[in-house]
Amino acid sequence: MSIVITGATGQLGRLVITDLLAAGVPADGITAVARSAEKAADLVAKGVGLHIADYDRPETFTGAFRPEDRVLLVPSTDVGRRAAQHVAVIDAAKEAGVAQLAYVGAFGGPKADFLLADDHRETEQLILDSGLPYTFLRNNWYSEVYTRDLAGNIERGAIVNNVAPGSHIATAARADYAAAAAVVMHADGHLNKAYELGGDTTWTFEEFAEEVTRQTGKKIVHTSLTAAEHKAILTGVGLPEGFADILVDMDEGIGRGVLAATPGDLSRLIGRPTTPIADTIAEALAS
Repeated sequence: MSIVITGATGQLGRLVITDLLAAGVPADGITAVARSAEKAADLVAKGVGLHIADYDRPETFTGAFRPEDRVLLVPSTDVGRRAAQHVAVIDAAKEAGVAQLAYVGAFGGPKADFLLADDHRETEQLILDSGLPYTFLRNNWYSEVYTRDLAGNIERGAIVNNVAPGSHIATAARADYAAAAAVVMHADGHLNKAYELGGDTTWTFEEFAEEVTRQTGKKIVHTSLTAAEHKAILTGVGLPEGFADILVDMDEGIGRGVLAATPGDLSRLIGRPTTPIADTIAEALAS
């Protein structure tokens, strides 16, 4: 048996492999699927196996899987095209008759009513239709989504979006989600289950701004714009209109509470509390 990770050279995939190794999974029992050997060189140096494949080239997945394998499908980054790209993995996994096909999807699963979830809902249905044993990891937002432009937020003195004031969100750190994925890949008891993964506690953007202010000593506020105003800013800095629509729609969804639930699946899977947003802010400021 091998644990096979697609998208293995991305931020999440690398963390999952690190956690698997830390859990005692032998390096030669892990296979990284990547688009180039160069990007995976550090993983290969650790003894991890490598299969070169591309979501846009289904033939490259020939021979990627064996019947006893456990496969983690990390989504493509091509929003709007992902479901079609994922077919290459699902078909190859079905052809091999793998023991498990896990998928990193969107919080809420089939009930998620925001644009970013469309590809994920379709992919989950394709996996169900395949008849393969599955595990659905439905991730809330990563906390790092909101700290990656922290320097800009501090410079502007504001966190700007179209999330309604007072709206709650339950993010978790990328490392938390990776730890959960590693657990369901190497431990038994997770077949044909769906997990709603997110932080233990919620926060608002007003609280986020207050925490950044506290840690930096510089006054930061949350500025809530209309959807049209926010989209104009996003497209004005060069973001494609379609992707701007997705981000604006996501903020509208947060206002509706679509990412505010705290079911506790994530902390139960990883056996510890999820990472507080204050810790992710501190880590971003330190780096």
